Amino acid sequence: MPTIRIRLTGSRDDADTLLTTLHGIDGIEHVEELEEPSMYPRDDSSSSDLVDDNGSELFLIEVQAADGLHADAVRAVTEVEVSRLGAVVEFVDEF
Repeated sequence: MPTIRIRLTGSRDDADTLLTTLHGIDGIEHVEELEEPSMYPRDDSSSSDLVDDNGSELFLIEVQAADGLHADAVRAVTEVEVSRLGAVVEFVDEF
């Protein structure tokens, strides 16, 4: 069962919209937002104590798909949705 890990940079509304959209995809076993993004520091300056200049938040989302085809659908739908929202998404192997 493939697991897709998503780092979303955007607003709370952006994250809620993406979560709702992901829940609507057939063949998705589980969608979960991880509660503590601060426990998973990024490997760039965004996790340091710099002034936040864009007001965006980091959301960590984990999706379990039934198979590779559904995992590809999750990635494609996510990219389209965040583009529409004006958010930024990154697919990672681990948080």
